[in-house]
Amino acid sequence: MHKLSVVIITLNEEDRLPRTLEAVAWSDEILVVDSGSSDRTVDICSDYQNCRVIEHAFTGYGPQKRLAVGAARNDWILSLDADEIPDADLLSSTRAALAGDLNNTVGFYLRRSLVFMGRVFEHGRESRERHLRLFDRRKGNFSDQLVHERVQVDGPTGELAGRLLHYSYRDLDDYFDKFNRYSSLSAARMRADGRRAGPVNMLLAGPFRFVQSYLIHGNWRNGIPGLVWSILAAYYKTVRYLKLLELNRR
Repeated sequence: MHKLSVVIITLNEEDRLPRTLEAVAWSDEILVVDSGSSDRTVDICSDYQNCRVIEHAFTGYGPQKRLAVGAARNDWILSLDADEIPDADLLSSTRAALAGDLNNTVGFYLRRSLVFMGRVFEHGRESRERHLRLFDRRKGNFSDQLVHERVQVDGPTGELAGRLLHYSYRDLDDYFDKFNRYSSLSAARMRADGRRAGPVNMLLAGPFRFVQSYLIHGNWRNGIPGLVWSILAAYYKTVRYLKLLELNRR
């Protein structure tokens, strides 16, 4: 059985973290890297004997997760966000993979489904995202991007059965808090890559994203939550280009 460290970065997650910790309490270690929570996030971690906490100022999603991976005690890492809960099938397939012969496999992709406005998305791109989250840190780690970070490994990968349920937003207020933060970080990254924001981007990016999300990807099948999600996704695209325009004019 390969020993497993679950790594989680947190900031004020007292309402969501317990569900995630409970789901992975069987692991050999849970490492939480907290960036200054003012609620009971850190106290909650003390309820789990195999959970330890490192406090570190937030340096961006990629750097923060790289730090967590490096500080873990075991080489096999399962990286989760505090708003992600593995379902029963994913927990079972994870334990089976770690207990068996990995056959040189150095990482596994996990399917993730969005939970939005109380509905688990069964259709659309948000119902079938694939993220490499279980991996051997000797063969890879997170990229250092400030946002939209991802794990990069050198070697064969597989995919596990089951899925992560992604409770990304507590409510619409929480959505717009993240909307503002992520759109700013994304615009900054686009500027660093030398991208520009022109009239075509600002006029067409939003409508195209709505058609893509709602009609092409099939979010119309997710009812009212699918419609709301598609509208907000279109708005995000437009605002991101507006912020990029503002950055380039400074």
